[in-house]
Formats: sequence, structure tokens, C-alpha cells
Amino acid sequence: QAAKSARTVVIAGVPDGLLHDDVMTDILVIHFQMSKNNGGDVEEVMYPTTKKGVAYVTFEDQEVVESVLKKDEHRLEDKRLSRYYPLKVTRYCENVSAFVIYLVALPL
Repeated sequence: QAAKSARTVVIAGVPDGLLHDDVMTDILVIHFQMSKNNGGDVEEVMYPTTKKGVAYVTFEDQEVVESVLKKDEHRLEDKRLSRYYPLKVTRYCENVSAFVIYLVALPL
């Protein structure tokens, strides 16, 4: 099994403060397990994190990371959300904090 960091993606653009954190975590798990989102088995979702609107999703297989990254647009949609939210999905890297700050500053 690949190292955890190799099986993890960084998600920016998670709507903050709309729902309880555990509900948002469930919505993220559902989104990233769906085949229409190129997803697969999720091992863990880390949300909330120290960065507002950012989550970490760890998959059971590294191949899922590659397919999730290939999807052009991730739109977080759920009946509990009033609209869809575009997500920015990037590969996890050890120097993630500076990278996430850059991502969150980008307009989606």
C-alpha cells in the first residue's frame, strides 16, 4: 500500500460554516466515492482543517488519486446544500501549507 501522503488529495473550496462539520465530511466522502467523480474507496476525510474551506481526502488506492485528479471539474452537490460548489482538487505534497494558501487565494 502506498504511503498515506501518496493516497491523499487536497480539496479547496469546501463551503465553510453552512453545515455541521460531520455532515460536510459525509458529503465529501459521498462525492469522492462516486464513479461519476472518478472516485473510489475513501479511507479518511480530514475536515475541518487549520485552513478554512480546505479538506484532505485519503483514498485506499493510489490509482484513485490519479483518476480524481484527471476529472476536469469537481462540483460538490448535495440536497443539503443550497447550490453546487466548485472544488479545486490537487495532489497532496509535504509542503502543503504554502500551496494551500496559494490555492485558497485563487478565484474558483
